[in-house]
Formats: sequence, C-alpha cells, structure tokens
Amino acid sequence: MKSIQIESPHHLSVIETPVPEPGVNEILIRVMASGICGTDIHIFRGEFMGTYPVIPGHEFSGVVERTGSAVTRFKPGDRVAVEPNIACDNCANCLNNRQNFCLNWQAVGVTRPGGMAEYVTAPEKAVFSIGDLPFEQAAFMEPLSCVIHGAERARIRLADRVAILGAGPIGLLFVQLAHHQGAAQVVVAEKNTARAESAASLGADVVLNSIDLLENDSFDVVIDASGAIPLMQRTIDFARYGGTVLLFGVPPAGRSMTFDAFTVYRKGLTILSSFTSVRNSYQAIALLQSGQIDVSSLISHRLPLAEFSRGIELIEQGAGGVKKVLIMPQ
Repeated sequence: MKSIQIESPHHLSVIETPVPEPGVNEILIRVMASGICGTDIHIFRGEFMGTYPVIPGHEFSGVVERTGSAVTRFKPGDRVAVEPNIACDNCANCLNNRQNFCLNWQAVGVTRPGGMAEYVTAPEKAVFSIGDLPFEQAAFMEPLSCVIHGAERARIRLADRVAILGAGPIGLLFVQLAHHQGAAQVVVAEKNTARAESAASLGADVVLNSIDLLENDSFDVVIDASGAIPLMQRTIDFARYGGTVLLFGVPPAGRSMTFDAFTVYRKGLTILSSFTSVRNSYQAIALLQSGQIDVSSLISHRLPLAEFSRGIELIEQGAGGVKKVLIMPQ
C-alpha cells in the first residue's frame, strides 16, 4: 500500500509498505477520507508530541477490510470512523475517567501509523459505526468530538454571548455548536474574508475582521480557536467580569504566553484549556447524522494521497478560501 510518512521534522515522502495485519483486537480499515489537521502540521514542523518516522492522519473514515479474531462489533464492509486517542483504561487517570490524560496514551497518526494511507489498523474500542453517513462528513467525527468536549468544558449556557477568535474548521464547528448550546449571540473575529463569509453563513451573528473591533469586558465565553499566541493573550480582554476563557487552538510547543495577572484576578475569570476529547465520539456521530452540524461546507479541497504536502502548503498559506483539506487515499 501507499502512505505518507513524516521521516523527521520538515521531511516527508510517499512510501510503499505491505498492508498491515490487524491484531486479534484490531480492525483493518480501507481509508476513504482523511482530513489534514493543525496537529498534523505541528508534527510535520516538529512542534508536537509524537515519534518519527510516523504516518500521520487522525481524522479519517473508511470501510472495514478485515477484523482480528476477537473483534465482535464489526465485520468486513462496515462503514466506520476512528477515535484516534487510545487509552490503556488501567492507569490512575483512566480509572478516574480522564482517558485523554492516559499515562500510557497512544494515538493513531501520532504514536502509531495513521490515516494518511490506503489502509490502517485501529483497536476495536477506537472504532465507531457511521451507518450511511458520507465518508467525507464522517472524517469530521474526531474534530467535532474535541469541539464537543471543549464546549462542555466552557459550559456555554442559554442566552450567553460567545466570542470566537478564528474561523478555521474548528472555529466554524464552535459557531454551530454554541448556538445549539443556546447562545444568544455568537461573534466571530476572522481576518480571512472567505472564512469570515463561512462563519456568517453558518450562523455567526456578527463577524469582525479584527479582534480590535471586539468589545472589551462583554462576553460570557471567549474561545480561542486559532492557537495563535497573540490572540490567545487577548482573550482575557473580551471576557466579562466573572466570565470564561477557553483556550482551544493548538499553540506551538515551547512558547510562552503572558496574561496581565491583575486583570485575571480583578475580573474573576475562569481560564480553561481543552485537550482532545473524553468519550464524545458517539455524540459527534449523532450530531453529524442528524444534520444539525454542517460540515460539508467546511471542505474546501480534496486531494490524492501524493499531494499531502500541497495540502499543508494550502493550509499554511491560507489562500483561496482554504478550510478543511481532505486527502482521498483511494
């Protein structure tokens, strides 16, 4: 089979390897759609945890090709998506329902081969049925599950005013989910014209082309969906007294961020972060199947496996209205 392999930071290639054999508790999946995530780009740059070489790709869906002898929930031909985070279920964090902080954490596409390949294996417990949901939409199960976890952390409530910094695919998911949580107003700050238009079309009540246009001390919940440290540092300005800040976007590793300590103290802010998800995949699939969360309009490019590096370039340049870039390995 063909796959993309990141050999070391900033070096990748298309390689050919034997199709992997599933272990007794594993499933072999023929990958149909695999999204390029900011985490994949961080891995490519050497800015994120993981091991090299690695086949990236943790947002994907496909068809069950073969199953291990102990697999009971799936059979060949089933249509599935994968939750990439694999917990041991036996460490102190797992036993306290903090599987996203598993002390023996593994992840498809990070510490083990991922979905930027024609075939990939995953443990049965990490695989979820998608029914007749289109593969392209099902590839959003993982990022949507993370956004659901973030929204649960932020506790968006009825009639809240919510500010979202950044309208990439994650920000656009937050726009929709905030309204479903009962937000009275969702305001988005996004300088990219095409992304700003997408935010408006998906329900943002106000879209501003600069964070400097956001009102200070006004929002119940402020969400950074950019991972850009200059924006993250400004979140505390926009939160109301007693408000909540959610730092969701993935920043580069090894970088520091500065808040004015007195402002945080005086405003009585709750500052949260959100790392991956905790058993939110069923919720994500249900929302996608219901049509309440629109992801079709978030897909801007569909590329063959060999053009993975071009997909990274499109995202990094931010040109041409790029949003989610899907790799179609078949």
